[in-house]
Amino acid sequence: MAKMLATEIRVGSLIEWDKRLWKVLKCYHVHVGGRGGAFMQVEMKDIERGTKVNQRFITDEKIDKAFVESVEMDYLYHDGNNYVFMDNQTFEQHYLSEEFLEGQTGYLLENMTISVIFHNERPVGVQLPQAVILTVVETDPNIKGSTISSSFKPAVLETGLQIMIPPFVEKGEKVKVNTDNGEYMERA
Repeated sequence: MAKMLATEIRVGSLIEWDKRLWKVLKCYHVHVGGRGGAFMQVEMKDIERGTKVNQRFITDEKIDKAFVESVEMDYLYHDGNNYVFMDNQTFEQHYLSEEFLEGQTGYLLENMTISVIFHNERPVGVQLPQAVILTVVETDPNIKGSTISSSFKPAVLETGLQIMIPPFVEKGEKVKVNTDNGEYMERA
C-alpha cells in the first residue's frame, strides 16, 4: 500500500482510511500559532455509503493512498437513468448513474473523452477535462454599450447547465467553462 503525507492530500484524492475508501471533497492546512502543531482539516466522502466526515490529520501523519486505475472512455449518450460510457481500448460499455456523477453531467457532451477512475475493477469517479466549450442556448439579450462590466447575467448552456456570464455574451455563442467550479472563463 502506497503512503503519502497528510500535507500531500488534495481535493479529489482517493484515500483508504478506517478500512474504507474515501474521496476528498475539501482540505485545508491549518496552523494555529503557539497552540500545538499544524494539521490538515479534511472533508471526505465514503465511496460506499455516501456519508461525509470531517477529519484532522497531523501534518507528518502517513495516509494510505488508494490504488486506482484511470481508464480513458468516451461518453456516448444518456438513456434516462444512466449515462453510457465506452472504454476506448476494449469497447466495453459502462453505465453510470446521475447520482454517481455528482453534478458533473452538465459538462458532458456526446463523444467527449474523459477518464473514469477504477478501484478494484469498480468505477469510483470520473475526471473531466479542466475546461469544456459549450454553446449558450438561453440568456437575456445583450445590453448596448456593455462591453466590460462587473455584473453578470444568467445563462443556460446546451447541456442544461446554468452559469453566470458577462453581459456581452449572446445566445448561440460558445463559452469556455471551468469544470472545477462551473464558472465562465472566456468566449471560445
